Amino acid sequence: MKPEPEHDHAVVLELGAAASHTLGERTSHAGATIAAEVTPVENWLELELGVAGIAAKGGPELSADLLFKKPWRLSPRAEFMAGIGPEVVHSTAPGGGTFLGGEAVLDFMYWPRKNLGWYVEPAYDLVSRHGTERGLGVSAGLLIGWP
Repeated sequence: MKPEPEHDHAVVLELGAAASHTLGERTSHAGATIAAEVTPVENWLELELGVAGIAAKGGPELSADLLFKKPWRLSPRAEFMAGIGPEVVHSTAPGGGTFLGGEAVLDFMYWPRKNLGWYVEPAYDLVSRHGTERGLGVSAGLLIGWP
């Protein structure tokens, strides 16, 4: 099968599952994520705004991040990105609240069809929650390119 020509989308929607592991507490939790990505500077900068919901101990946690990512096209169908950006985490657990942090990610995207693909995005984050909390995470799922 011949690869399709390179095609960039105006907006890429990411729908997926998410998992996180807090390094200090050694706890793991799962949930879901949704994000939208745009490319303001071709081959140089992609912006991703995402929201995740995690079923954490004591109640759900919601997080939102804005990532600044540098893309590298590996082939007409595959792309790799590295990014960093701020994060806000809201915990509904007793003693919870809203906390600020930062996140670094690696992102691999594969497009077997013109507007449909999949992604895997491992992450490392630091959140200022009663001291500095370090965590590892991963999200993976479906990509929908528009148009």
